[in-house]
Amino acid sequence: MACITWRNILSLPTNFAMIQYKKVAFYTLGCKLNFSETSTIARLFEDAGYAKVDFDDTPDIYIINTCSVTENADKKCKQLVKKALKINPDAFVCIVGCFAQLKPVEISKIPGVAMVLGANEKFNLVEHIEKLDAKKEADAIVAFENIKETKTFVPAFSMGDRTRSFLKVQDGCDYFCTFCTIPLARGKSRNATIEETTEEARKIAQTDIKEVVLTGVNIGDFGQGGHENFEGLIRSLDKVEGIDRYRISSIEPNLLSNSIIHFSLEESKRFVPHFHIPLQSGSNRVLKTMRRKYERELYAERVAYIKSLRPDCCIGVDVIVGFPGETDEEFMETINFLKELDISYLHVFTYSERANTSAMKLGTAVPMEKRKERSKMLHILSDKKKRAFYEQNVGTVRTVLFEGDEENGMMFGFTENYIKIKMPHRSDWVNTFQRVKLTEIDRDQVMKAESIQETVTIE
Repeated sequence: MACITWRNILSLPTNFAMIQYKKVAFYTLGCKLNFSETSTIARLFEDAGYAKVDFDDTPDIYIINTCSVTENADKKCKQLVKKALKINPDAFVCIVGCFAQLKPVEISKIPGVAMVLGANEKFNLVEHIEKLDAKKEADAIVAFENIKETKTFVPAFSMGDRTRSFLKVQDGCDYFCTFCTIPLARGKSRNATIEETTEEARKIAQTDIKEVVLTGVNIGDFGQGGHENFEGLIRSLDKVEGIDRYRISSIEPNLLSNSIIHFSLEESKRFVPHFHIPLQSGSNRVLKTMRRKYERELYAERVAYIKSLRPDCCIGVDVIVGFPGETDEEFMETINFLKELDISYLHVFTYSERANTSAMKLGTAVPMEKRKERSKMLHILSDKKKRAFYEQNVGTVRTVLFEGDEENGMMFGFTENYIKIKMPHRSDWVNTFQRVKLTEIDRDQVMKAESIQETVTIE
């Protein structure tokens, strides 16, 4: 296996990619942050003269942007490599992303992988490929540095979806929760300035995208305690003309201050009534063992304040089940806590053991069958919460941003408070705002609606 650095790559022959490789395909695993970065890397390839094609369109190069939050993401990476080589056995397969930073040598041994790039190198991917010899190396090329050396923030935002864009406002994390590998994969918390980030939003505003989702690893930590902070950022973004809606993808409860909530729900022109706030557990003992920076009481206060301002606000919650040492009683604490909270849906994660994390040493492993049982219980609770939230909104009038997908003659979109709507397809409604009255929840748990006026311009 050739294990080389960026400086070594620069010294390789230059007659590789532009002669032989012209079509490139991308596949993204994981979070919205990964999607924003994949889209940015794809634009770098297009600027260099490559044609971006679909995964099944026999590309010459495959770029797989990986996640490593769960073991399933690792397995999915291996499956995608096999699928790519089945489509084109001569393809050049490159792996980037969190899994690539955490386990570069392991990935390099996957049959068919030609290159593995760590966190510092993924945005230099075009240069890496174009400095290679025309003949694919027998062993994978691996280029990465210790994550402690990853200090640069690279802006990114997604394109290609006419309706919305994921805007990366922050990267890395300083929290080191005991179950999480992200600090090891992405490094310390960092960001651009407010003005630089706002300039990225202005670029998006020049397109026909209507909605921007703010994303990062720990976006509430924007500024890392300096003179700039997340509230200052969203106040600046709110002034950008040409973007109609902003959503905050996920924010830690201890960083979601009342002033941020008040601005988003009461003062802002463009931020919608929708928060996603990780909880992870309803047991204070488990939260402490996870090394979370809050207790359940603070979480409940945040939810109560949001609902006091906007009872119709959608609140999503992340929960982990089966954390080492989690007893039946502590799991029921989580269940009962969530039942009492006025929330709208759950994202349920089954705990999986991750290398180089301390969680495995902190308690007795919960049997996998019990983890699955607890996960099923929380999924049922999530369905009930979501339906109750939808039912509360039946009969209300909302503004829906409709998307381009069509299924069985229907089109879909989301209200400002994140209710999924379906209506008969109209091509002239794609990527437009429509005022609709929510009428009933269909069998597929999507809300049906009726139009009350034509295209809406958001003031």
